Amino acid sequence: MSKLTAELTYAIGIPARFDSTRFPGKPLANLAGQPMITHVIKRALQTGLGRVIVATDHQGIAGVATQAGAEVAMTSPDHESGTARLAQAFVDIDVDIVINVQGDEPLIDPQAIRDVVVPFAHQAELQMATLAHPIRHANDFNDPNVVKVVCNAAGHAMYFSRSPLPYPRNSKALQDADKLQHVGLYAYRRDFLLQYSSLTPCKAEQAEQLEQLRVLHHGYPIAVTIGDYHCLGVDTPQDMQRAEALLLSA
Repeated sequence: MSKLTAELTYAIGIPARFDSTRFPGKPLANLAGQPMITHVIKRALQTGLGRVIVATDHQGIAGVATQAGAEVAMTSPDHESGTARLAQAFVDIDVDIVINVQGDEPLIDPQAIRDVVVPFAHQAELQMATLAHPIRHANDFNDPNVVKVVCNAAGHAMYFSRSPLPYPRNSKALQDADKLQHVGLYAYRRDFLLQYSSLTPCKAEQAEQLEQLRVLHHGYPIAVTIGDYHCLGVDTPQDMQRAEALLLSA
């Protein structure tokens, strides 16, 4: 970690709601003998970056989070996104950088959480950062559940999409390293996180159902760190079975 990065202060926010449309009660679902949110908290604590705060509207999740060693911020049940939930949670918390770790990422690598904040050390005006890795499976390039990203020469995102990106009109020009899968891990300067909810939604965001496109629409760069990251988001009970198999085999 560079000296400049060390001079910044960090906190990890984990938004967690009980009423998931596809998987109600997901944060409390049993995963290898523990609630799923417990696995996420433990990995966040391993980073050593700073406070770990679970933002939730559910008392059961709050109780489990406290037992796992996290702080808890009770938030409104009306938030439409985890980003908005974190914005409420961090209104009165004095910190430079907030890292948004999804509550359904029980296999998140602590090193990935550390890596996402690195660009802030070298880019004083940067407001937001995320991660990506080269697409590993050919089918993922066309899978709308796999979000793709294209970056510019400065390492900032040009666009995110559920469609093949970039489109392989000239397949010979499209090298494997150019096909990047977005990792849904974000870091923000705290003031920008609080500002985010006041940004007007854009048509591309609504069409793709990707809230990060709102940031690009309003002219803010998003730094993308590319690495060999492995993440498994749990959206369904079937995903939970895959996650449990990976945890038990580690």
